[in-house]
Amino acid sequence: MKIGIIRERKTPPDTRVPLAPKQCAQILTDFDFELLVEPSPIRCFQDQDYYERNIPIGTDMEGCDILMGVKEVPVEALIPGKTYFFFSHTIKEQPYNRKLLQAVLEKKITLIDYEVITDEWGRRLIAFGRFAGMVGAHNGVLMYGRRTGTFELPRMKDFYNYAEAQAFYEEQLHLPPIRIVLTGTGRVGQGAAQVLRDMGIRQVSPNDFLVKTYKEPVFALLMSDDYATRKDGSAFDKDDFHLSPELFKSTFRPFTKVCDLMINGVYWDNKAPAFFTLDDMRSPDFSIQAVADITCDIAPVSSIPSTIKASTIAEPIFGFDPHTEQEVPAHTPQAVDMMTIDNLPSELPRDASEAFGQMFIERVLPELLDPASEVIERATIARDGELAGHFGYLENYVKGGKREADELKA
Repeated sequence: MKIGIIRERKTPPDTRVPLAPKQCAQILTDFDFELLVEPSPIRCFQDQDYYERNIPIGTDMEGCDILMGVKEVPVEALIPGKTYFFFSHTIKEQPYNRKLLQAVLEKKITLIDYEVITDEWGRRLIAFGRFAGMVGAHNGVLMYGRRTGTFELPRMKDFYNYAEAQAFYEEQLHLPPIRIVLTGTGRVGQGAAQVLRDMGIRQVSPNDFLVKTYKEPVFALLMSDDYATRKDGSAFDKDDFHLSPELFKSTFRPFTKVCDLMINGVYWDNKAPAFFTLDDMRSPDFSIQAVADITCDIAPVSSIPSTIKASTIAEPIFGFDPHTEQEVPAHTPQAVDMMTIDNLPSELPRDASEAFGQMFIERVLPELLDPASEVIERATIARDGELAGHFGYLENYVKGGKREADELKA
């Protein structure tokens, strides 16, 4: 079996790789696979880095059985009949990738999506989420510093790796008494919380955050029952919230009155309530000045109504005026600053790629040797021109039908 590491072709560019040079060398030593790395001028690891570890470099991707990338492959670059691994961003029926899934089916491609590679209990086996959280938290604090002019913080992408960023936090970062709310307790939230702690920001309880004043920077990590409650007034149940989010309403409003920066790292269900509304944002007591929306679901079907677009690593921040409901320049006084980059781990590409590659080797690669692998089957969105397994629900989406969630939110 031959695996090809394709170069990233999506715009804006992403510098991550699914397998770093040292992981490729490990595969050739420990497994019965061949490898071929397509040359790329943008990777965080140079072609030379692979060559020095005796990893073949070449352009004959059609000779590979499996093609691995990170972000979506442009339609015109898809090779018919191949098996692909990449983040397709189609499982939530994202309108901007409908043509991609249509092309996958037309070209009879087998599409295996990293996002749905799970164990038998539905837990993800491989993800970049921790690094998205780390960069998202860093960018959120940076955005607040730029808005207020109270401190300077370099971009994460300008550090060689996270160790270098940590050294900066310890030696040079001096923060004002900023108040931060962090949502999400999964990989994203854990990564974000790590950065906030490394910055010297003290964690306090959600209740204390609401009622106490502080002369130091603090953050509160919210659980789902801190920002949602049953519409019928019955007791909160976490499993119930995840299974039937439409039965809940937001109770996040009190935090909007005492928070300076919100970092959003939840995995949001389309049927779940948004944290706050545009009317809330127009209220004189709405104190949030900046939102780092790592989740980056685009409004109107979103957990943050001001996430009207994905920003980029080149232009990470924009302003949103809740009164006009329009984008405005960053740091505009009456606006909320927004950071909505949708490929955040690409700002910390070496650390993220190496961690991701190791997870793939340990948790996914052995499954490729098992023709009956349930792990691979659960993650296969399309095969032989048809939607596979439980992804039949995407049929209306592929045909161009309107999402049920869009209709509910309209």
